[in-house]
Amino acid sequence: MKHLLLGIVTFTLSGCFGQGDKIYTVDELMADEVLLAKITSECRNNPGALRQTPNCQNAEAADWGVRLHLPRKSPGG
Repeated sequence: MKHLLLGIVTFTLSGCFGQGDKIYTVDELMADEVLLAKITSECRNNPGALRQTPNCQNAEAADWGVRLHLPRKSPGG
């Protein structure tokens, strides 16, 4: 009986710590604008739960990096 209980507990806990979402690097997100937009949108729609996740933090840094590299237009011409 103890082995059965131990097996059930082990099986249940293994589902909690299984393969999670892939964590994207800042460079990967800067290179893929569609993925960056998707992750940024998800993070902005649920900031309370997702703000501190690695993907949201990397997406924020990548978004900042992309904005810094955009060509600037001078006013009036």
